[in-house]
Amino acid sequence: MSRYWSDIVHRLTPYVPGEQPKLDDLIKLNTNENPYGPSPRVLEALRAEANEGLRLYPDPNAERLKEAVAGYHGVDPAMVFVGNGSDEVLAHAFQALLKHRLPLLFPDITYSFYPVYCGLYGIAYETLPLGPGFEIDPGGYARPNGGIIFPNPNAPTGRLLPLRTIGRLLEENSASVVVVDEAYIDFGGESAIALVDRHPNLLVVQTLSKSRSLAGLRVGFAVGDRSLIEALERVKNSFNSYPLDRFAIAGACAAMADRDHFEQTRARIIHSRDELSRSLTGLGFEVIPSAANFLFARHPRWDAAELSRRLRERAIIVRHFRQPRVEQYLRITIGTDAQCAQLLSVLEELLEQAPATTG
Repeated sequence: MSRYWSDIVHRLTPYVPGEQPKLDDLIKLNTNENPYGPSPRVLEALRAEANEGLRLYPDPNAERLKEAVAGYHGVDPAMVFVGNGSDEVLAHAFQALLKHRLPLLFPDITYSFYPVYCGLYGIAYETLPLGPGFEIDPGGYARPNGGIIFPNPNAPTGRLLPLRTIGRLLEENSASVVVVDEAYIDFGGESAIALVDRHPNLLVVQTLSKSRSLAGLRVGFAVGDRSLIEALERVKNSFNSYPLDRFAIAGACAAMADRDHFEQTRARIIHSRDELSRSLTGLGFEVIPSAANFLFARHPRWDAAELSRRLRERAIIVRHFRQPRVEQYLRITIGTDAQCAQLLSVLEELLEQAPATTG
């Protein structure tokens, strides 16, 4: 601590991202990165951008990227906002749209950045418990609130809320903004972007980090009513007028354009996820139904922290959350088929040993 800090700094509990260890021959299944590389067209676009034009600022409005996103999703470019990763887009949404007198609502088990943003921006919030199968209960949100936010599919559980249910939730909460965080939607769900024309209170946030293999480039976007987008733009231009650099804009546009690569890689991940889920179930795991690029699973005879530790000793890392209700679950990112096979082989060996019981 320092006496030079602003008062708010002492009260912050920052978000802790997934570990990025520097280990040889590591099978890294802890941060939901795509196991397959980005489109070759992305790499070509990045190489083309490496020229003397880097001395100039990028387009502050990233119009080219907004048009690419709008064209892909069939909306007007004025309904698109882009930012430096979906986390930045979400941060602007918290400040621009979700800070009100009544509390913001989100699930008790969800993306752990949400309470961090609330602490940073001084937003009152309440969490609503997930159901016994870790599903979101939309009926619990039909109450006075200052806004609603949830991932769909939810993280870290992977459970999907159907589009018709989201539509009902929007109708029941027409007086407040509903933010649907779709970081994983491309792996098994239908985007709520299809609802934005009918619901001016809906903001849909997506990222190119997962399904388009661009976690290292940092590009996210939001789609919503023009009034919501204007609020985001006003906050962005009061904070950083140039959030996306020339490489990010060029690479993201190329990624949006290459639909074949996108469809092929996500299909491979969906197939691998379903195969891994069946195999884990065969080993005695309880696996939550997932529409994301990860699985949320527990073994009834093994302590999750101990199992995670033993996997790490074999150079396989998965994500373990020390949080009530889910502390006995592991979140396992879907890797390549070879990585999934290695994971299963090691798990089979470990499970033959004397169990570390959950108590």
